[in-house]
Amino acid sequence: MPKQLRGLRAIRLSVLTDSTTSVDRQREAGNRSAAALDIDFGEGDSLREAVDLDVSALKFSPFDRPQLGAWLARSGEFDAIVWWRFDRAIASMSDMHDLAKWAKEHRKMLVFDEGIDNAGRLIFDFRNPMDPMSELMMMLFAFAAQVERLSTKERVTGAHAALRQMKGRWKGGRPPYGYEPKRLEGGGWTLKPDIEAVKVVQRIICELKGDDSDVKRGKSSTAIAADLTADGVPTPWQYWDAKRRELREAQTATSGEFVEEDPAGSEESEPEGASPIRGWTGATIKGMLTDYAMLGWKTYKGQVVTEAQSGAPVTFTDEPIMTRTEFDHVGEIFKSRARPPVARKGTNALLLGVLLCDACGGRMYLQRRAEAQNYVCQGFSSGPQCSLPSSIKQQWAEEYVEREFLRRLGGVRVLEHETIPAYDPTPEIEEAEAEFKAHLAERGKQKSRAAQGAWQELHDALDARLMELEARPKTGPRTVVKAQAATYAQRWEAGDDLDKRSLLLDCGVVTKVKRGKSGGWRKLDESRVSFDVTAEFFADAAGEMLAIADELGV
Repeated sequence: MPKQLRGLRAIRLSVLTDSTTSVDRQREAGNRSAAALDIDFGEGDSLREAVDLDVSALKFSPFDRPQLGAWLARSGEFDAIVWWRFDRAIASMSDMHDLAKWAKEHRKMLVFDEGIDNAGRLIFDFRNPMDPMSELMMMLFAFAAQVERLSTKERVTGAHAALRQMKGRWKGGRPPYGYEPKRLEGGGWTLKPDIEAVKVVQRIICELKGDDSDVKRGKSSTAIAADLTADGVPTPWQYWDAKRRELREAQTATSGEFVEEDPAGSEESEPEGASPIRGWTGATIKGMLTDYAMLGWKTYKGQVVTEAQSGAPVTFTDEPIMTRTEFDHVGEIFKSRARPPVARKGTNALLLGVLLCDACGGRMYLQRRAEAQNYVCQGFSSGPQCSLPSSIKQQWAEEYVEREFLRRLGGVRVLEHETIPAYDPTPEIEEAEAEFKAHLAERGKQKSRAAQGAWQELHDALDARLMELEARPKTGPRTVVKAQAATYAQRWEAGDDLDKRSLLLDCGVVTKVKRGKSGGWRKLDESRVSFDVTAEFFADAAGEMLAIADELGV
């Protein structure tokens, strides 16, 4: 009786969510071959199985994979290795050559339950070192497998290029946050707003803009991210992982068709370094809300995909989450809240950008020394030379600026500036016009009454859309000034040095410092300093408050 072979069942997944090549499916294939060839994998603690999950065959040869590599180093514990298909074992002819060489040296049998292009089982028996046919046949099949893989990749790449130009079609992969895949009646997939995710997007936008009725200042993206994490709101990657499982459970034969990983690479995949268990960040929120996906536009390698003839953006949905006006408004919010660049990073100096040398007009920087801390003109350093470089004690300067700021603006309610971007309906008109022309090209091709009625219905809808867009006026950018509930004195009291510096810079506070005179080391000679509020929106209020303070002798 022939001796039963000790088998090693080898399983590999490139991604944990690859449903079409699941672990269970590969185990079933291995068991099928084992039963036909009298191979035993053992059981319990003696089970011989190498399961490498989230391991790419392109990046890791069989010898470099965590579990399979360890088994190959213990070749005396098994007689045969069983895979489902070639692509579970190798991704190149060089890897197959190394594997065949190893099998010949250690006299092992290599089994693939399915051959090239779903052909029958392939068996390469290297137990007889005098038989060269196994090695020759294995290399030939490896060559065919590599050609098939490259051809498949080219077909997928070409298909994706074609899908990118199809309006309303989604090629697959992880959809942008706020959308979920929906099957089209004629086949293929599109994206529709995901109600639960859209609620999160709307919450973020509302908190970012603030509540106008309560004159409450909008939150920063970092603060919003902290709140979302604290509330247990899943990040975009966490949400899609959970959503994908729900969608897969709801499907049967078509399971995984749209979630299968893109062999040619997907621009919607998770960015490098991002962790699926990590919380929300300000960068995540900004990147999400400023992504053209909010408008339903397709992108490829960071660029908007446009129609070849009209140049209009190609959309993946007919229900975008944002209008162009809303999208531009959110972008302006992020732009307006960006901190102005400063010459020196990482400093917490209260008056950086506020104090200027009277002689040269250059910024004054905080110079920290053991004996004293002074704001000094850049002329004291290796920077541009100043004929009369000034210097002032940190304590004197900060006390003076704080006093004058609160005298002039302390009782004024904080003014927030919100820039409403310009709006031009021309791009939307061009996009609708291109769609209308394409629709007109299909006139008369409908044979049934139902098709003719559907054509006319879409015709009327596009015509109405063009009329509505043409009626929209162009508007230029404008700035809206909103008075907040808190006063500048209250904000000053509650803030740290960076917050206070932001208040000073927002109000356009400029304090010029002249060079000191001999003997002026006991107290500040206020004839050396001048305080001005230069921002247009604050100058009048500052003047009125200063007049009141002078009248009261404050």
